[in-house]
Amino acid sequence: MGHKVNPYGFRLGVIYPWKSNWYAGQREYAEQLHEDIWIRKHIRSRLSRAGISSIDIERKGDQIWVFIRTARPGIVIGRKGAEVDRLRKDIERYTKKRVDVKVEDMNQAASESRPETDAALLAQGVAEQLAGRVAFRRAMRRAVQTAMRSGALGVRVACGGRLGGAEMGRREWYREGRVPLHTLRAKVDFGTAEAKTTFGVVGVKVWVYHGDEVPRREQDTERALARAHATAQQVDTSGRGGTATATVEAPAPAAAATPVATETAPVEAAVPAEGGEA
Repeated sequence: MGHKVNPYGFRLGVIYPWKSNWYAGQREYAEQLHEDIWIRKHIRSRLSRAGISSIDIERKGDQIWVFIRTARPGIVIGRKGAEVDRLRKDIERYTKKRVDVKVEDMNQAASESRPETDAALLAQGVAEQLAGRVAFRRAMRRAVQTAMRSGALGVRVACGGRLGGAEMGRREWYREGRVPLHTLRAKVDFGTAEAKTTFGVVGVKVWVYHGDEVPRREQDTERALARAHATAQQVDTSGRGGTATATVEAPAPAAAATPVATETAPVEAAVPAEGGEA
C-alpha cells in the first residue's frame, strides 16, 4: 500500500513513447545513459526560466539530436542563436560527439499540448509563486483553474513541505474533474518542481488528464464494425423495397433473362430423346 508509480513510466510502451530513442550494446549502454542524464540536467539548470516542458534525445552513430519543447523559445535560442550554440558546444565537449539542438515552440497550433495544460509548466509556475511568497492555496487554485479553463478534463495539484512556514511539514492537494491514474489508455500528463523558500524546499506535483488514447487496432475494428453495420442496414432497407433506386433495379431483369434462355434451350431438346428411349 502507498506505492506511487510515475504515470508516464506506467504507460510507457502502451500510449507513450520513450523520451530517449537509441540502441547501444552492453558496453556503451551505461555510458550513453549517463550522458542523457547529464544533458537533461545541464539544460534544465542552464535554462531554469525558459519554461522547458520536455527534452527528447535521439542518437544515430556519433550524431546526437536534442529536441527541446519550450513555451519561451526566445530565451532558449538567445540573441542570434547564441544560447543554442553555447548549449551545443557544451554537450559536444562532454560527449565528444556531433550534436544538433532543435527548439520546438509549444505556442504553435501544430503543438500537441498547450503551455496552459502542460503538467511540467504548471508545476514550475506553482513553484515560482511559492518562492515569491504567494499563498500556497491561492497558487494551487490558480493552476487548477487555468488548466480547466484551457480544456483539460481533470487536474490535480499537490504540495508538500513546510507550507505557509509551519513548524511541521504537511501535504495538501486540490483536484478538479477526474484524473484516472489506473487507466492505461488515459493520457495523464505528470510534472514535478521544487520551490526553494526561506523555510525550506517545498515539492510540487501536477497531474493533468487530457482524455483517452484509443489504440489503433481498436479504432480499425470499430471502423470495420461501423462499415459492416451500415452495409447490413442498406441491404435490409433495399430488401423491403423502401429505398431501392432505379439504378439498382435496372440490371436485375437483364441478368435474370440471359441465364433462363440458355438453360431452357437444352432442356426442351432433351425431352423428346428421353421419351423415345422409354
